[in-house]
This record gives sequence, structure tokens and C-alpha cells, in this order.
Amino acid sequence: MNPGKPCWLRDCLLTMLVVGCLAQFQLLAAETKPVAKPDADSEPADKVATEATTEAPLTPATDFPAIKAVAVTNSPVISSNTLVGVTTEETNNSDADYQPPTRLDQYNYILASARFDASTHSYATAEKGYVKLLADDVPEDMRQTAMFELGLTVQAQGDLPRAQSIFTQMIQHWPTIVKTPEIYLHQGQIFRQMGLQTLALSKFYAVMTTALSLHNDQLPYYKGLVLQAQVEIAETYYLVGKFKDAADYYARLLAQDNPALDRAQIQFRYIRCLEAVNLHDEAVKQALNFMQHYPNSTELPEVRYHLAQGLKGQGRMPEALQQVLLFLKEEHSKTKENPEVWSYWQQRVGNEIGNELYRQGDYMKALQVYLALTQLDASPDWQLPVRYQIGITYEKLLQPQLAMAAYQNILTNSAGDLGTNASPNLKSVVEMAGWRLNYLEWESRKTVFNAEATNGLSRGTNLNLSQQ
Repeated sequence: MNPGKPCWLRDCLLTMLVVGCLAQFQLLAAETKPVAKPDADSEPADKVATEATTEAPLTPATDFPAIKAVAVTNSPVISSNTLVGVTTEETNNSDADYQPPTRLDQYNYILASARFDASTHSYATAEKGYVKLLADDVPEDMRQTAMFELGLTVQAQGDLPRAQSIFTQMIQHWPTIVKTPEIYLHQGQIFRQMGLQTLALSKFYAVMTTALSLHNDQLPYYKGLVLQAQVEIAETYYLVGKFKDAADYYARLLAQDNPALDRAQIQFRYIRCLEAVNLHDEAVKQALNFMQHYPNSTELPEVRYHLAQGLKGQGRMPEALQQVLLFLKEEHSKTKENPEVWSYWQQRVGNEIGNELYRQGDYMKALQVYLALTQLDASPDWQLPVRYQIGITYEKLLQPQLAMAAYQNILTNSAGDLGTNASPNLKSVVEMAGWRLNYLEWESRKTVFNAEATNGLSRGTNLNLSQQ
């Protein structure tokens, strides 16, 4: 390099260094420069949006706790720019369309909440909702609904006098409302629960009287109420033991072709009433019809019992016995579903028919029933009395050896099974079996002794005669 000439390379490097220093200085100045405070009239958009969100009136939150819990949550404000596919104009339009719930909406919400609480058996909470509606200025039809459902809620809690008072107040305030027949229906049910059967019947009859005044457009409602009132009247007569009146109403119900009826249960009650008033012909007819149409009913064992009783009442003992034996040998596939029910009615019908045959002197058929009864239950409480009946029946049939075997069976099985917890009746059966066994053994020895004595006298008489 020639030192006498200017160095263009040195000048270039110096220029670049100066430019770099200036740039670094400007950058440092920009970072340390204080931020200007915005004017009061020009606040940031995000801050305006936040304040608008938090200060907006939350009308639902004042009465709806569930909505209030969501509204007070401090969720971050999401800018409209971050909503994919939603423009600022569309968001503004949706906010403008929002309408806060009206007072009627709030009342409907309270009513729906009370109904939900009642359906889930939260009766105390439901009652508070209904009372809140009644204390406010709600529409008249909603007030009637709230008061009626409050009565149902109180009735469900078992507070019968207060429920009756609520329904009575409804009748006094609104004597011509559509729900009047239904109110009478509930009043009748409450009176019956309270044991006031006469007042209950008067309310049930009032249901049918007031239902006649309903308009034609309410005909299905009228039919349902009248049908329910007839069922309640029949049930009330049945519960107070007026079986003839109950049978009349059950017969009217069965004559109706209404799918809403529980025909199996009504026919079952009808059969009971018929047997109670000794109308055996109709009872047998209805029992056979029931067995044909409802072979899997849980009431079938008792219906078989009433059938056997009806046949016995008609004097058809062979057919009654046949039904009893079929009943006692019923398939296990049927008895396993309700073994206690089946066992009870099998034992009852067998015991009653067997004892009736024994009283009539038909010992062979009575014995047939008693032997079948031993297959029902292996417990000593059942076996020992039945075995005793078998023993005395063998005595009537002049079979002392078989009777002694039956009594000995009782004594043998009672030796280790009874213990100290045996009932007095069971102990009496064992004592009587022992007494009967001793008596028969004594009779047997007496018979043998008398026979031998008679034979001896006969031989002695012949000897004397031969000597003469």
C-alpha cells in the first residue's frame, strides 16, 4: 500500500463504524423512553370491553342461583378477533338481540324447580318454591297450580290435616275451577287415610257429580276422573268390610273396556268380595276366568284358594279336592318366584280342605290331602302338626299300627330338633303324640291279652267237656 495516497479502505471502515454506533444509540434511547399516559377520553379498547362486561346488569342472577354461579365467574375477556369465523359485526348483533328473562320466565323457572324437587322427594325444598310463588304477584292460573301442587307435596309428606286444609282453601277461593273434581278426589283419599271412611265416600261421589259440569273439550279428563272415583269407592267399601257394595262397583268396573284399568287387580278384589258374601257360583266363574287370563299373576295362589273354597261351598267336594291336589303339586317354576306366598296359600288351602273332609268323615280323602301337605315344608313347626293329623286319621281308618308309626315319627324328630325355643303349641303336639302312642300300645297289649285269655278259656272249656 502506498502511504502517500488516501486509504479508501480505512475511510469505508470508519464510515460503517459511525453508522453502527448511531443505530445502537437510537435503539437504547427507544427502550429507556417513558410511555406516554393516555388521555382520559381515549381508553384502550380492551379496557372498555372489560368494563362493559363486568358492569352489565345480570338480571337472572338476582333470582336464579344456578345462573348466578356462572355469571360471577372471573373468566378472561375474549376479543372478537380471536373468534374464528365470527366477525365483529355478528357479535355486536347477537349482543343486541339478547333479552333478559321476564318476571314470567322467572316464575316458570321457580315452578319447574319446585316440580323437580317434588319428583325427587325433596319435599321441603319444593314446598319453599311453591310458597314463594304464592307470596308473589303471579298470574292467577299459576297461583292455582302452585297451591294445588303444594297440597300434593304436603300430602306426600304425610301431613294429612294440613294437606286437607290447603285443598279446602282452594275450593273456597276458586269454587268453579276445572281442578275441582280432582281436588275432591284427593280429599277423599286423605279422609280414607285418616280413617274417616264416610267423609271419604262423600268426596268420591262429589267427584262424579262435579265432573258432569265439565265442558265437552274436557271429556277425556272427565272420564278419567269418574273412573278413578269408581275405583276409590269400591276400594273404600272393600276396606270397611261392605263386600256386597264393593262387589257391585267392581262388577261395574270390569264391564268397562278401558285400558287404563288394572283389570287383574280389580278382578282379584271382586273374587274376594264374592267369596266373602258366599256368592260361590260367581266366585268360581271369576276364579276360573282369572286363572285363564293371568296365569303368571302374583295373586294366583290366593285365587286358587278361593276357587277351592267356592267349589266346596257349592258342595262339589271331589272337584275341590282335585283343585287342592293340583295346587299342592304346583310346578316349581311358578313357586320359586314368590315361594313364601305360594307356601302360605298351599298350606292354608290344603289344611282347610283336609280338615273339612275330616269333619265330614271322608277320612280317605282327608288322609290324601295330609300326606300331600308333608311335602310342602320340612320344618318341625309344619311337619309335626301334619304328622299328628295323619296319625289320628289312621286311627279313624282303624289302622293303629300306621297311627303308631306316625306318632313315633313325631317323637323321634322332636327329640333333637325342638330344643328350648319350641312354641307351647308345638310342645303340646309332641305331648299328645306321646300320649296317643302310649294309649295305642296299651290297647294293642290289651287286645293281645284278651285274645290269649279268650283262647285259653276256649281250650279249658273244651277240656272240661271232654272229661265229662
